[in-house]
Amino acid sequence: MTTFALVHGSGDDGAAWRLVVSALRERGHQATAPDLPTDREDATWADCVATVVDAVGAAEDVVVVGQSAGGFVVPLVADRVGAVLQVYVAGMVPAAGESAGEWFGNVGWSDAVAAAAKADGGLTGSADPMVAFYHDVPEDLAHEAMARERATSEALGEAPWPGAALPSIPARYVVTTRDRFLPPPVQRQVAAQRLGITAPDTIDSGHCPHLSRPEELAGILSGYVREAGTSGAFPA
Repeated sequence: MTTFALVHGSGDDGAAWRLVVSALRERGHQATAPDLPTDREDATWADCVATVVDAVGAAEDVVVVGQSAGGFVVPLVADRVGAVLQVYVAGMVPAAGESAGEWFGNVGWSDAVAAAAKADGGLTGSADPMVAFYHDVPEDLAHEAMARERATSEALGEAPWPGAALPSIPARYVVTTRDRFLPPPVQRQVAAQRLGITAPDTIDSGHCPHLSRPEELAGILSGYVREAGTSGAFPA
């Protein structure tokens, strides 16, 4: 039985994944979505990894999934637990020694946001979270998510990613095609340049498909397991 370890992004918590957790369990999988200690100023990447590893326990056939900044945790956990697959959903794929704060400049985020904002009349990059993050999320879920929002450690954002390199574990990338925070061209560039994925999967959603399209996202994730079941392994 596959166990999905679902890693939330900055400012969020594990509850953000609850609809996907439920959908995966209905499909016969195990799933866990712990709260990372990202709101603690003394938190380290090692602390975040330990939190997910503890939640996974002795499970085998682990798939580690990270949304947004959760992508910085995905490869570290995947390597630690010997995961069978790592998945990035609108994810920030790190490079050795790169901080989360540096990541945006390194991938050309500002220019991409400016270009998208010019095309869509300023929707991309809006300071209003209902416009930038939750424009396609049901209103009750959006307000609930904002009420749960936690502070994000500045120290953790400045800490270099500690991995020497991304692990040689098969990876998948899911591009959120209506994303107004992390423009799809940036996601595709990151998938290609950092993971070698030139044809990523897509979902017709904003930055938070775990809230706007949880059933579809769970279907994509469980589809990876079916793919491996047919071939006997997750192709690289």
